[in-house]
Amino acid sequence: MDGLIDPSPIPAERDTTRRSIIIAISVIAVLAAMAAIALRQRPKVQPGPPAYAAELKFSDLKMSQAQNFVGATVTYVDGTLSNVGDKTVSHITVQVTFSDSYNQVAQIESVPIRVLQPGGPYDDTADLSQSPLAPGQSKRFRLIFEHVSGQWNQAYPELKITDVTTK
Repeated sequence: MDGLIDPSPIPAERDTTRRSIIIAISVIAVLAAMAAIALRQRPKVQPGPPAYAAELKFSDLKMSQAQNFVGATVTYVDGTLSNVGDKTVSHITVQVTFSDSYNQVAQIESVPIRVLQPGGPYDDTADLSQSPLAPGQSKRFRLIFEHVSGQWNQAYPELKITDVTTK
């Protein structure tokens, strides 16, 4: 019986590739989950309008369009802004929402209010900080848009005050 039984059997190698693949996939899945949790953004809470926004009134809104010197259409929203409060206003930012034919948002822009300064053949615009709006005062303003979505329904956009600086 000497030749039939090997006295020192060599242990069979274990198949570790399957275990390695499972461990690698598990590690990658855990890292991906951790990255997704770390990189996700918290939902942005829309702040309400500034407190002094209730003291500012838009009126006499008019819209127009013109071609600029390179042939592009520029859209203007003109109107009157009245300060019915008791503070002088030196800066206002408005969110302008253009809607489409289904009354869904076609474009949103945030722009500063620029007041019209008469002089020369054309009215010029100036930053509100150069010509602040005193209590009880009204001034003409102009919002200028170099591009408005082609989906815009041509109706007046919604104006919402998002920032006010007072003195």
